[in-house]
Amino acid sequence: MSVHLYDEGHTVAGWTGFGIATVGAGVVGLGVCTGSVGVVAGGLGVVVVSLLVTWALHLTGWGKPPGRRPREQWPLRARDVSARGGHEGCLGCRLAGRGRRERGRERGERQGPAVIVVVGEGKAAARERERERTGAGDAGS
Repeated sequence: MSVHLYDEGHTVAGWTGFGIATVGAGVVGLGVCTGSVGVVAGGLGVVVVSLLVTWALHLTGWGKPPGRRPREQWPLRARDVSARGGHEGCLGCRLAGRGRRERGRERGERQGPAVIVVVGEGKAAARERERERTGAGDAGS
């Protein structure tokens, strides 16, 4: 459960990239302290790998599109299955050649909403979400 009221974009892609980049920054710092150009270069290489891993995870649906999302799409395990088509306004998707639907937009066609799949949700959380959706919990109040 989140303690803040805003979706800060906490995703598997973001946290994985952050972890790898932190290791890379530590290696760069070690290289600076020891005066080793090779270690600094290796650390910078790890940082570049973190960017590529984050980008790849985003493109496979473990990141989230830019902008505000509904609260049910906030969990870390929420996978974005619409990532294959690309996110509107997303630089990472544009760099991958996704999300280029300008021709359809010129004709007035609209893109459908993003579809989010929650992976590994517990049975109790699924029952609670179903109760909220059907309003079954409001009968006694």
